Amino acid sequence: MPAAKLFTPRDAAQVLGISYPTLKQWIYKQKIRTVKTAGGHHRIPEKEIDRFLYRANERADVSERRTNFRRISGRNQLVGRVTDIKIDGLIAQIALSIGGQRITSIITADAVRELRLKKGQTVAALVKSTEVMIVRL
Repeated sequence: MPAAKLFTPRDAAQVLGISYPTLKQWIYKQKIRTVKTAGGHHRIPEKEIDRFLYRANERADVSERRTNFRRISGRNQLVGRVTDIKIDGLIAQIALSIGGQRITSIITADAVRELRLKKGQTVAALVKSTEVMIVRL
């Protein structure tokens, strides 16, 4: 079983869309769990980041946090992080981590290039019936 990915506080803050000092306060107040390196530096496990990812936009006013969501009629949107991208010919397989769960979407390779998707990016999975579409945030 592969070891869980660990993020530096600066990288974790960037993924969560919060400031580095805010994340450090969360660490000191034990709001977010960390692992200490042999040198005493904090590292945040991937699962901890996933736990807070969906909350990243909760603090803003509703009109502000729904700006990206209003551009499309679908409302079943799950915010997560891209964990893997596999492109084979015309098709791409995108793996997302959403609240500690994994979801996979099959989209065109062109869509991946147009969205400029990369591992670690925050995206929204748009669920419509039997389809899952990706929206870059």
